[in-house]
Amino acid sequence: MTVIDLNADVGEGDACDDELLSIVSSCNIACGGHAGDAASMAETIRSAMANHVSIGAHPSYPDRDGFGRRSGYACGDELLASLCTQIEALRTVAHAHGTELRHVKPHGALYSDAAVNRVLADLVVRAAAVSADGIALVGPPGSELLAAASDRDMPFLAEAFVDRAYRVDGTLVPRSEPGAVHSDLNVIVDQALGLALRGELICQSGAVIAIVADTLCIHSDTAGAADLARAVVEVLHENGVAVHAGR
Repeated sequence: MTVIDLNADVGEGDACDDELLSIVSSCNIACGGHAGDAASMAETIRSAMANHVSIGAHPSYPDRDGFGRRSGYACGDELLASLCTQIEALRTVAHAHGTELRHVKPHGALYSDAAVNRVLADLVVRAAAVSADGIALVGPPGSELLAAASDRDMPFLAEAFVDRAYRVDGTLVPRSEPGAVHSDLNVIVDQALGLALRGELICQSGAVIAIVADTLCIHSDTAGAADLARAVVEVLHENGVAVHAGR
């Protein structure tokens, strides 16, 4: 049977988090850079544990005002220190609840920047490596994040998005452009199914591109995210795809 992980970015103040955590198999928890604090981290971890959802950190540029979506907001030692602080904050809360972090996934602009910038990718990997032995990094397939993780023998989970539009080169259409976020349920479930079963999707231009992923993401701030996630899981199950975390 084909197996795929379904993850969601949570702990960012969205009302549907608890419902999403009853559907997805792993989650990425905001840990203070773009959103989140000790209370929200604890609440999200408790909900994830109750639903047997794998827990990961979702660090970002230290840019709460811009929700971590402003490119190049920090760099160098300042950024490394912030990422380590964010991941450690979540790890401390996780340990207090008797659980561990399984992965790290950078958020927003840091995710996009580090995917194409090896220096930033190395910073993200260094910060993740501090948190725990054997922790996995989540990022785009074929990216600098993959290369940086490979150089440190860090497990890597290639990710694709079910609710975002792609360009023909395999990169995401920027949120600033029309049609960057899918709203049509049929488009979302078809994209999820194509990724899970065939490792491909229809990009914005209409061309079919190959993207082989270990984990699929649905954003908690996408309208109706919980209903969309439920529909994705139902369609995957109907087509012989099991949904659970790979680690």
